[in-house]
Amino acid sequence: LFEYNGYAPNPEWKNIKEQVPLTAYSTDLFGARAKQWIMDQRKSARKTGKPFFLYLAFPAPHGSLTVPGTPYPSGGGVKGGLQWVKKNGTESANTAFGPKAEKDKDTYIYPDNSRFPNEVAKRHSTMIRRVDDVVADLIHLLKDLKIDNNTMIVFTSDNGPHNEGGADMKHQHGAQNPQFFKSYGMMDGIKRDCWEGGMRVPTLVRWPARIPKGQVSLQPGQFHDWLATLADAAGVPVPARSDGVSLMPTLTGHADKQKPGIVYTEYNHGSKTPGYKDFLGEHKGAQRGQQQIVFVDGLKGLRMGVKDADKDFMIFDTLKDPQESKDLAASKPELQARMKAAALSNRRASHPSKTVFDTALVPAVEAKGVPGLKWSLYEGEFPWVPDFRQMKAPAVSHGVTQAPSVKMNGPRKRGVELTGYVNVPADGAYTFYLTTDANKGSKAFVRLHGMELIDADKVYHPGTEVSSDLGEENNPVYLKAGQHPIRIGYVGTAGSGSAVTLKWKGPNLPKQEIPVSAFSHSPDGK
Repeated sequence: LFEYNGYAPNPEWKNIKEQVPLTAYSTDLFGARAKQWIMDQRKSARKTGKPFFLYLAFPAPHGSLTVPGTPYPSGGGVKGGLQWVKKNGTESANTAFGPKAEKDKDTYIYPDNSRFPNEVAKRHSTMIRRVDDVVADLIHLLKDLKIDNNTMIVFTSDNGPHNEGGADMKHQHGAQNPQFFKSYGMMDGIKRDCWEGGMRVPTLVRWPARIPKGQVSLQPGQFHDWLATLADAAGVPVPARSDGVSLMPTLTGHADKQKPGIVYTEYNHGSKTPGYKDFLGEHKGAQRGQQQIVFVDGLKGLRMGVKDADKDFMIFDTLKDPQESKDLAASKPELQARMKAAALSNRRASHPSKTVFDTALVPAVEAKGVPGLKWSLYEGEFPWVPDFRQMKAPAVSHGVTQAPSVKMNGPRKRGVELTGYVNVPADGAYTFYLTTDANKGSKAFVRLHGMELIDADKVYHPGTEVSSDLGEENNPVYLKAGQHPIRIGYVGTAGSGSAVTLKWKGPNLPKQEIPVSAFSHSPDGK
């Protein structure tokens, strides 16, 4: 762990083997350590044959406008560029050592960035250039190791540009001004806005062996899609715990096979959208407050200053109108209702309640079902409960069960997905409970609509009861009376006792097993 400002490691932190010198620049430090780690992994891979995964999150660029102390080292890869060096009882990037390291830190500006008319722009652009250099150095390394062709690189960011101050406890350089480089592009909004400029960020993906060159996709996705994508790329099941869908079809040129995902955001901040001259008039100075975004049918719903969960969404076609200049809400009343339902059904309430959405009742769906839940049986080794919808191998058998369980005879490990509806008898707050059989390795995961309902997967002990409180006492789910889609995933060792038991507690309803009559499914598969 290192401080965000680019230099001072805390000597009290114990997760570094030796003290890092105070002259280390964070981008160089992370880059050099990443290079050394990859080289170490490749040595190990000669024996194990295992691939590697590296999550490299650079601290810069950020609010502190701290720059390096030296030019980027020449060359790159195994022998050039950044290198991990141990010297005088410390270890760090090679740029942290030298007779002028302490004197010159926080001084280097890339020569072609010195033309900018203010110190803030010079520093901000230099920080970004440094990240560019490290990424180029890493690609050089992969080529030297002859693994670049079959290594997937994903480069992205977490939010739009910011205008926060640049203090680093020692200097005050001022705030980076997004207007100077027009970092929000053709959109309005910056960090903390739910306008596109604050939320939409570019993503670059490089994998020569699998991804064709020159592709551009405007498919909306969200960060949770990357867990699913990387699992898919690694050839392991997408976890049911992930809200995402694999983007591999889109990346590999098969966008027609891309499964739709969930794009949902809520963010609360008491400030306003800045009044930049190239922003639309109605966006300038817009009060943020409680903001919420949901995508339905490829269109974006956005509402700000929400104090009532029934407030209407503004609706935008962000592919054709990235500046969000034309609100389509008046012409799409049916979509408005679906967006409100999606906004409530894809999230879980927090406890204690923090938003107006937490106690709003999730709408039921119109469904004419027949008794029982559908089940699909899969064979294989499952280290976690998979999202069976994204399984590559098809189910080996199907059927209908009246209760949320399937008996699996035989010694093999298998997985079962049960789908359908649960009929909620009255409006109100509900808590759900799940217990699996006590067979070693039994796990389960339940979703209601798109929300996570019960996690009996991670750190679960077979045969024990877990609830939908998600670890927070008295954190119920608020539901309208009627049919609610339910999806139950189960994995375990086959045996006559393989099962899950579901209970609930609700308005005038003591804790009890959910009756068989409450479960149904659509016979036509819809």
